[in-house]
Amino acid sequence: MARNKSALGRIVGTVLSIVLLLVVLSVGCVALFRWINPPYSAFMAEAQITAWAGRDASYVFRHSWVDLDRISPNLPLAVVASEDQKFPEHWGFDVESIEKAYALNQHSHRVRGASTISQQVAKNLFLWSGRSYFRKGLEAYFTLLIEGCWPKRRILEIYLNIAEFGRGTYGAEAAAQRFFHKSAARLSRGDAAVLAAVLPNPARLSAAAPSRYVQQRREWILGQMQALGGSEMLDEIDAYPR
Repeated sequence: MARNKSALGRIVGTVLSIVLLLVVLSVGCVALFRWINPPYSAFMAEAQITAWAGRDASYVFRHSWVDLDRISPNLPLAVVASEDQKFPEHWGFDVESIEKAYALNQHSHRVRGASTISQQVAKNLFLWSGRSYFRKGLEAYFTLLIEGCWPKRRILEIYLNIAEFGRGTYGAEAAAQRFFHKSAARLSRGDAAVLAAVLPNPARLSAAAPSRYVQQRREWILGQMQALGGSEMLDEIDAYPR
């Protein structure tokens, strides 16, 4: 009996040590990315590996980091208007949207998400695709770390550099060059609204040949951008208490 307890104690101690190590590494990694630009994301790596494994010659990886001050203010405003209008004020989660999505999903076969920009950064940068409760728990954990360690502008900067705007096309600069043949700094309000319109499903929606749905969503986003007060809203993004 004593040997069994001793073995169990060693197992528990080992597990706790591993968990503690993973926590320290995750906190250190998130803290590091406050100042160092991530060269790659977990989502990019997963897509690249899938393409290699399937010998998909049509897959072309496009990504080029640009700082937030080299991205037209139209794009961050468009993605906030489209994806997460409470981004400046929440702590990583939009509770009201989560409750609405949960209520709708109880009566619909089509699952509706309620992820904030912070949650999308957490899952795209650090995690794998999927809908398991374990992965959602890790997403919540990394979201809290990100919100605690990074200012809002940094969250938005990383989001705009790792978001997928088309198959294999990640980040504002790659998207601007591919779809509009210009730099991210020169994106117009219309360009930005189109890119934001395809974010929910860049594998199906196209910024190069916008469908009627994308065009309608573009017009809605333009209206929301105006309602949010234009690019001046971005100047106030870190004014909220943290």
